[in-house]
Amino acid sequence: MLECRAMALDQTVPTSPARSSRDVVDRALTELHAHRTEWARLPVLEKRALLEQIKDRAARLAPEWVEVATRIKRLPTGSPIAGEEWMSGPWALIAGIVGLSRTLERIARGRDPLEGARLHRAADGRVIVDVFPSSPFEQVLLSGYSASVWMQPGVDEREVRRSAGSFHRHVRDPIGSLALVLGAGNITSIAPLDVLYEMIAEGRVVVLKMSPVNEALGPVLERVMAPLVERGFLRFVYGGADVGEMLTRHRLVEKIHVTGSAATHDAIVFGTGDEGRARKQRREPLTQIPVTSELGGVGPVIVVPGVWSEADMRFQAEHVATQKLHNAGFNCVAAQVLVLHREWPLRERFLAILRDTIAQLPKRAAYYPGADARQRDAVEKHARSELLGGQDVPYTRIVDLDPDDRSAPAYRSEFFGATWAETSISAPDVQSFLARAVTFANERLMGTLGAQILVHPATQRAHRAAIERAITDLRYGTIAVNAWSGVGFLLANASWGAFPGHTLEDIQSGRGVVHNAMLLERTEKTVVRGPFAPFPRSLLLGERHTSPKPPWFVTHRRSDRVGALLTQFEAAPSWRKLPAIFAAALSG
Repeated sequence: MLECRAMALDQTVPTSPARSSRDVVDRALTELHAHRTEWARLPVLEKRALLEQIKDRAARLAPEWVEVATRIKRLPTGSPIAGEEWMSGPWALIAGIVGLSRTLERIARGRDPLEGARLHRAADGRVIVDVFPSSPFEQVLLSGYSASVWMQPGVDEREVRRSAGSFHRHVRDPIGSLALVLGAGNITSIAPLDVLYEMIAEGRVVVLKMSPVNEALGPVLERVMAPLVERGFLRFVYGGADVGEMLTRHRLVEKIHVTGSAATHDAIVFGTGDEGRARKQRREPLTQIPVTSELGGVGPVIVVPGVWSEADMRFQAEHVATQKLHNAGFNCVAAQVLVLHREWPLRERFLAILRDTIAQLPKRAAYYPGADARQRDAVEKHARSELLGGQDVPYTRIVDLDPDDRSAPAYRSEFFGATWAETSISAPDVQSFLARAVTFANERLMGTLGAQILVHPATQRAHRAAIERAITDLRYGTIAVNAWSGVGFLLANASWGAFPGHTLEDIQSGRGVVHNAMLLERTEKTVVRGPFAPFPRSLLLGERHTSPKPPWFVTHRRSDRVGALLTQFEAAPSWRKLPAIFAAALSG
C-alpha cells in the first residue's frame, strides 16, 4: 500500500484557450460541412494512414499531454498517481487507434473484421464475441483478463459478421454528415476517442467542443489530431454553456454525442428551466437530430460471500478503493454502492480493512467543479456518514443503508466524487444473495453504465451457474467480474456505453456506444473478467495468470512508470520492451 505522506501539490493550472466566438464557430462548421463527403468517401486505407499518424503523434506528445493533465487536476509533483493520466490518457487513445486501425485494414483487404474472434452462445442463446485478448502481446500484458461483447437478443452469428463495419462495407457513395462531440472534462482520452468513433464507425466529420474543466489540454490534443484538422475533417472549439448551446442549435450540426450528466443531456434535448421540464414531460424535444450519450450512474460492487483470507481482503479493499477513488472519484463508472451479504461472517472485517485502506491514501485535490456541494448534500441527506480524509473535500462513507429504502439519494443520484455508500442484503445462501443483489442493482440504482462482482475462485467454482445467471441478468453496459468495469473502458475492442433501451425522457446512463474497435452493431453489454488475486498468490487459489497488482490501482507505487512504459509499448510493440514493464509493475 502507498504510505500516507505529504506531497507538494502543483497549483499552477495551465491557461485555457480563448472562448470561440460566433464567427469562429460558424467558420469551423462551414469548413467541416464542405469536407463531409470527402471524408465519408475517403478510401479505408487512407483513413487508416491518418490514424497511424495520430498514433505516432500521441506517443511523441504523451509526456506533454500528461504534464498538462496533472496540472489541471492539481496532482502532487512526482506522485505515482500520474500513472492514471498516462493510462487513461495517451495509452487509452493509442490502444483505441490500434484496434480501429486493425479493423480498417481487414475491411480494406476484404477480410472479416472479426477475424480471429471466437463467437459462441450464452446459456440464454445470446451471441457472444470474445474480443480480448486479441493478440499475443495483450495476452501477456494483461494476463488473466478477458473481455466479451454480448449481442442483443435476436442477433445471430451471421448478422454479427455481416453488420460489423457496416459503414465501410455496405454504404455506397455516402454524402457524409457533421457531428458535434461535447467532450468530457474528467478523463482526457474520452474526447479524442469519441471523435474517432464518430468519424470511423459512422463516417462523420466532427466539431469537438472541449469541456471547460480540461480545455487547457485542447492545444495539445489539436497537435495530436493534426492530420485530421489539416485535412478539414476535424475542428476544435472552446467555451462554456453558451458556446455549447450555439453548437447544439446550429443548422449544420446533424448529430450530437455528449459525455456528461443527465442534466446536461436534458438541457440539450429539451432546454432548461420550467420550459425544458415541461417539454420533457410532454416528450417534445427541441432537437430532431440524433443524440447519443454516455452519462454515468450509480455503480454497484456486489461482494459475493466466501472464505477470504486476510491477504484476499486487503487486496480487494485496494481494488474497491480504486474503483471509487481513481481520478479522485470523478469517473462516470466509479463504484458508488457496495452491496454485501448481511450474514457473511467477514463482512465487518472487510469493511474495516476497506475503511483503513482509504483513510491511509494520499490526499488529492477535488479538481472537478461542484464536488464540495455534492459531498455536503450526500452527508445531509443520509443519517450515518463518516469522513476519512482527502484534501479539500473529504473521502466520505455513507454507512449501513437499507437496501429496501427507495428514497435513499445514494441509490438515485450520482455523487461524482469521493463519496460512496454501503448496504447489505440478507439471504440464506450464495445463490439467493446473488439473485437479490442483481434485483437490487437493476431496480434500485440509477443508471446502467457499469457493475462489478467480486467473488473468490472457490466460490465461483462452487456456484458457477449462479454467477453466470447474475452476469446474464444484470442490466449494465459493462459488467466486470473480479475487475473494475473501468478496465472495459481501456480495452479498445470492447463496446462502451449504457445498457440499451433508455429513452430521451428517461436517459439514465445514455444511449449508444463508443470505442468498439471491431465496429460491432447491436451490442448489449461487455463482460470483463479478471483475476481475484495477484501473482504469485493467485496460484494458491487455482488461478492461472501472471498479473501482479494492476498498475491502475490507487495504491500502486510505480503507476507513473508503468503507465509511461505501456504507452510507448502500445505505440510500437516489441518483446524487448516487456521486461522493463514487468519490473516496474512488480515493484508496485
